[in-house]
Amino acid sequence: MKNLMLLLAFLFVAGVTNVKAQAVSQPRGGPAGSWRLIGTTQANFTTDHDVVTVVGPHDQFRKLKFKVTDAPLDINRMVVTFDNGQRMPIDTRFTIPQGGESRVIDLPGKVRHLRTVEFWYDTHGRGKGKADVTLFGMK
Repeated sequence: MKNLMLLLAFLFVAGVTNVKAQAVSQPRGGPAGSWRLIGTTQANFTTDHDVVTVVGPHDQFRKLKFKVTDAPLDINRMVVTFDNGQRMPIDTRFTIPQGGESRVIDLPGKVRHLRTVEFWYDTHGRGKGKADVTLFGMK
C-alpha cells in the first residue's frame, strides 16, 4: 500500500511538471484607439502551442497584434475565444523576425471581450531556442 501511494505521488508530480502553464493576464484600462499590453508568453522549441488567458474588467478589444523578441517565430495559427464562448480561428501564417511585429488583426463586430488567445508556432534556430511573444490589443 505504501509503495502504491509513493508511485501515485510520483506520477502526479511527473505529470504536473510536464504541463505547460497558461499565461494569465489582466490588461489595464486606457484610452480608446491606443495599443495596450494584454500579455506575454515564451515560445520555445520544446512546445508548439501557448495560451494567454485574459481576465477583466479591461478585456475588451477591436484589434490585436504581436511583437516578437529574442528569436524569429512562425505563428501558424491562432484561436481567439470570447467571453460568450464564441471561438474565432485565425489562419495567420506570420513569419515575424526577431524584434518584428505581426500585421494588425481586426476582430469582427463591436468591442469584444476576450477570454483566451491561443498560438500555434514554430521557433527558428535551436541556438537561441525561445522567442518572447507579446500580445497587444486596441479598444
